[in-house]
Amino acid sequence: MTSHPVAAASSTDDDGGRHHGEYKVPGGKLVVADFDVVDGVLANVSLSGDFFLEPDEALPEINRALTGLPVDAGAADIADAVTAALPEGTVLFGFSADAVAVTVRRALAKATGWADHHWNIIAPSVLPTHVNVALDEVLTEEVGAGRRNPTLRFWDWEEPSVVIGSFQSVRNELHPEGVARHGISVVRRISGGGAMFMEAGNCITYSLYLPQTLVDGISFADSYRFLDAWVMAALEKVGISAFYVPLNDIATEHGKIGGAAQKRLANGGMLHHVTMSYDIDAEKMVEVLRIGKEKLSDKGTTSAKKRVDPLRRQTGMTRAEIVAAMMDVFAERYDATPSVLTDAELEAARRRVESKFGTAEWLHRVP
Repeated sequence: MTSHPVAAASSTDDDGGRHHGEYKVPGGKLVVADFDVVDGVLANVSLSGDFFLEPDEALPEINRALTGLPVDAGAADIADAVTAALPEGTVLFGFSADAVAVTVRRALAKATGWADHHWNIIAPSVLPTHVNVALDEVLTEEVGAGRRNPTLRFWDWEEPSVVIGSFQSVRNELHPEGVARHGISVVRRISGGGAMFMEAGNCITYSLYLPQTLVDGISFADSYRFLDAWVMAALEKVGISAFYVPLNDIATEHGKIGGAAQKRLANGGMLHHVTMSYDIDAEKMVEVLRIGKEKLSDKGTTSAKKRVDPLRRQTGMTRAEIVAAMMDVFAERYDATPSVLTDAELEAARRRVESKFGTAEWLHRVP
């Protein structure tokens, strides 16, 4: 599968080379940058938007700070230049110096927005957990190499499993007796974060494969919320008011409902992975996972059984209905089209299980 051409993250107007970039801050305001490029540097810079800024004099100072910056300036360099130029006591509300950097980078086509890509959606299909984990690596590589469009894929599986984070200790995270008693398949994924307890039909898991240009200039922490904005809209559609608890938890007023993890590859591909609880067997979960007091210390609870609040109880909907609502929102918001796993991708994932994800060396790389 070949990727559709990526549209420029900004437009060049008809007035002879004016660059234009826009960035809507997640939960904040719209930032717009217009400028020329003369001899490799920014010129005639004009920043605008529906943000709030005090004092007024700070706006021309930001424009002056951006003027003269080289077109290959990194996001951090742009943000630093803006911050250094702000008069003492300046208040930026609804945006930030980092948001300005993202906007400028988009205008230069160094960063992209959602609408600059053709998105695909792969509906759930039952696969072994090892294959699901291997596909995360394979498809992230494919998107990074430009051989697959950016893609949202929903998982499905049958065997009871625990998927541990890339840096977690097998010994510290699992109760061997519980794993054996309940026939749990233990798999290590490429992304960080915590362990996922997964029985058939008890959670909703999806992976988003994207080019890193989509999060260019966005902080690691902010990228979680940015990439899951559509999920919040989908949850609202099914009657759930959800919010992010930094760094990577998704929660409602009743408790945690899910968590996210990420991995960025050297070829420019990125994996954003989320698991949300649908109908977790909390008793079995604590027999399988070691969830200590330190892990719960900042969660406002002393019991692991109270940490995860299933979506079934909050919505009264079937798992399939919730997944369908999520797919509909993603498709509507980003004009995404259906896709399927190719035979080559599945074969590559199976080979990756044999060489990596199904091996004791990978599973126990952190004992």
